Amino acid sequence: MPSLDFEAEKAGFREFYNDNGQRLDQAKVAFLTLLSSLLAHGDHVVAATGRIKEREESIKKFTRKYQEALEKSETAYEIKDHITDLIGLRLVCLYEDEIEPVGELIRQHFDVIKVTDKTAEIEGTENAFGYKGLHLDLRLDGARAAMPEYQLFAPYHFELQIRTIIQDSWSTLDHKIKYKKSIPASLKRRINTLAALFELADREFRQVRDETTNEIEKAEAEPGAEVTEPASSDAAAEQHGANDEIEPGQYAPLNAFRLLRIARHFFPDVEFEPSKLDGFTAEVIEREPTISRGKFNHYLRSSIGLVRRYKVHFLESGRGDKFNAFTEMRHALYAADPDAFAGILTNIARENFDAWRADDAQEQGQPPP
Repeated sequence: MPSLDFEAEKAGFREFYNDNGQRLDQAKVAFLTLLSSLLAHGDHVVAATGRIKEREESIKKFTRKYQEALEKSETAYEIKDHITDLIGLRLVCLYEDEIEPVGELIRQHFDVIKVTDKTAEIEGTENAFGYKGLHLDLRLDGARAAMPEYQLFAPYHFELQIRTIIQDSWSTLDHKIKYKKSIPASLKRRINTLAALFELADREFRQVRDETTNEIEKAEAEPGAEVTEPASSDAAAEQHGANDEIEPGQYAPLNAFRLLRIARHFFPDVEFEPSKLDGFTAEVIEREPTISRGKFNHYLRSSIGLVRRYKVHFLESGRGDKFNAFTEMRHALYAADPDAFAGILTNIARENFDAWRADDAQEQGQPPP
């Protein structure tokens, strides 16, 4: 029964905590599994974690936030009713603008007890910096609470925090700063400056993502002559592949975004991993620093057909079971300009390719490469 006897309520909460510890942990796992399944079809969340708040820390939180006001108003209480984050879950996103869509999805599948928008609180306070994010106090909705697999967990609610990676990092560090209120103004300014730097990093991270998308779209919109068929002759390759200009007089140096456009033409069914494509582009530019978009396209057009015939031979010979798009492009570059791109293949790969080319040329009645 609720009372105003703090000592009795502490004892009651400890008994509740000890009796329900295992069930609380089971509920945490069930809620995390449910959240993960709801978010499985998106790519916003990069981490989902949970914890059970420590017993004595829960009592300290009640004392700090609720005890004085409840006793002053002579409102009887039970400590467990005021610890809304006894079960605490956290979803970590990459970008700030992913927080609200994730929150909206979660609201559709749970009963919402309370919403705390930390971002709005901070931004609504002049000259204040601090932890941002979205907090939702939730419980299972009626339909799920009635399901056999969730019935045991229906009595428990939980707090869900949705943050970005950078907000999560700031929150962790912020908790390590022991003195933040009654301190000299100069020290408080330094803490606020540090918080502002984290906020700026969050904003810049999002803008880098947006600018990257813009650059890819710009590269896709540039006029060009990329086609997926190999040229029928070196002269045709030179004519159709050496379009080094975006507009007359404007040189188009190769970069990751332009290489991606060309790669998509030659490999329309391949989903290129950005980090691998970025590293490959850097490797190409290192070997030929002045290479242009058109020249790279010419290299691929002039030799991709040859490489694809070699790929069939390679896989049928049993030398390996993989020959991916990057491997094709490496062989094509080497075939097109052996002097510049000899090192883009391993010694064994280069020797095998050269031997096959010599045999192939002999079969075709052509001079060796």
